[in-house]
Amino acid sequence: MSSSADLAALVEQPFELLAEMERRSRDAHAGQGSGSMPSEWVGVGFRIGEEQFVANREQVREVLMLPENMTRVPGASRWLLGIANLRGHLLPLIDLKLMLGSGRTTLRRTTRVISINHREVPAGLVVDEVLGFRRFMDHEFANETRETIVRCDRFLTGVYQRSDESWPVFNLSDLVESNVFLQASAE
Repeated sequence: MSSSADLAALVEQPFELLAEMERRSRDAHAGQGSGSMPSEWVGVGFRIGEEQFVANREQVREVLMLPENMTRVPGASRWLLGIANLRGHLLPLIDLKLMLGSGRTTLRRTTRVISINHREVPAGLVVDEVLGFRRFMDHEFANETRETIVRCDRFLTGVYQRSDESWPVFNLSDLVESNVFLQASAE
């Protein structure tokens, strides 16, 4: 058996399916695979409003619950919700939807903070929901971007398309390095 279609034929035979998957894994690890292994991209899926996005997992330090206590920053833009003390480190919390000009994020049980993995700009982005890891194959990527409801087009670097699902790639580094983000004072 050498193709994915062959694996689909084993769906009714779970033991044989697992054995074939193990054999392929061992062959690939030993360099005996039938050709090069397709490359996989892993990101963290999240939702802003009704739209779903994915960010490179290397740009995400961690995903957190919204802290109960945060200190408001006088003279800051409305989208800078405040500063929170997380394990002894101060983290500015940004309402991403509000910063993009699409209204305030409704705080719910599913609301999460995406802590950005950036050397110079610590920040926590408040999003409606984190959808977990998303894995895509290279052939599912397209450089095209589309207009979004939450107006984040300038931070998108492409899209992963899987059947009827579209996952725009949100570049968190571009966001935190943008002038809009770095100018957090109220006007």
